[in-house]
Amino acid sequence: MKYLSMKVRVLIVMALTFSLVGQLQAQDEEKPKSMEIYGFIMMDAGYNFNQIQNDWFDVVRPTKLPAYKNQYGTDGNFYFSVRQTRLGFKNYFETPLGELKTQFEFEMFGTGVDAGQTTIRLRHAYAELGKFGAGQYWSPFMDIDVFPNTVEYWGPNGMAFFRNVQFRYMPIQGDTRLTFALERPGASADQGTYANRIELAGVKPRFALPDLSFEYRKAGSFGYVELAGIARSIKWEDQNNDVYDLSGSALGWGLNLSTNLKFGKGDVFRGAVVYGEGIQNYFNDAPVDVGIKNNPGNVTSPVKGVALPILGITAFVDHKWNDKFTTAIGYSSVNITNSDGQTNDAFKSGQYIVGNLMYYPVKNAMMGAEIQYGDRNNYNDGWSTSITKVQFSFKYNFSQVFYRN
Repeated sequence: MKYLSMKVRVLIVMALTFSLVGQLQAQDEEKPKSMEIYGFIMMDAGYNFNQIQNDWFDVVRPTKLPAYKNQYGTDGNFYFSVRQTRLGFKNYFETPLGELKTQFEFEMFGTGVDAGQTTIRLRHAYAELGKFGAGQYWSPFMDIDVFPNTVEYWGPNGMAFFRNVQFRYMPIQGDTRLTFALERPGASADQGTYANRIELAGVKPRFALPDLSFEYRKAGSFGYVELAGIARSIKWEDQNNDVYDLSGSALGWGLNLSTNLKFGKGDVFRGAVVYGEGIQNYFNDAPVDVGIKNNPGNVTSPVKGVALPILGITAFVDHKWNDKFTTAIGYSSVNITNSDGQTNDAFKSGQYIVGNLMYYPVKNAMMGAEIQYGDRNNYNDGWSTSITKVQFSFKYNFSQVFYRN
């Protein structure tokens, strides 16, 4: 069934590709338009000195490190992967309302029900006309320019990183910009030590409002500074017919201060500090948004849900040695304030450290070697563990632009 599913997905992508190319050939409008087909082929090979959950063998995710000794089998394993390989299409059309831009992009890194597989994963399905945009794209709450020049796929755990379905308004566009968006809501919860209680089985989430996000970036010759924010309504309703009332709600909110600072010749500092409550799913690697908290003395509501506070830090330097060699090195971390109803082995904090050397032998080709480290600390049982990996990656970029006048 999985093989058949993969064939169907490939056929769908092929059909979309021919459809996009056909747009350039079949229409006979006078106004100029263009289409770009782009992407890259990438292979990773590495050695993992420790262990991580099997579906995440080729990345460093502190939340996927073992919560107790030997949870995920053996230490010391070699791996190969082509899951970073990517393909995308961009179209540009002139209209009476301004330029219409569309982007459709996917990669081969399976997540969710496809975690651990090399399979099609949608990245962007987005259209923009003038000051309005709609579709799946980077959330305004995140800053993609903080992502360093590394070959480890998942990236710094402490940065906001989320592609979300949204409707956005951009009153200021360009290097300096202002964006507002309504985004698809969603959150996850940890039932903690009460996970097996039947009273919680009938408690269901409700998302009555979209998430509201914004970003403002001030750019200059120094680089830029950006402030982003988000507010979200998280609710849950107790649908059981019993003596308890476990319904509740929480306000999720967060602020993200980020920057790229230029110094030297071709060197960039990339940094961000993110803080908030109940915004874990906007982070690159963080667990649940809502935790369970004991509520002693309340007979009808003995426990309640609370938005968990979270702090993320990211600091990287990209250094250009010359036209052939570059280096990225830096640090990132996540720290969560757990609730007292969570289990002792719940995730509390994690760190991420990467350093590399990249070589560009010819145009559009790259090979790199990277040392990767991550660690995990539990909430209340004293357990901590780490992972160390060495990875070698090979990447070839391609791009072709088609014009019609």
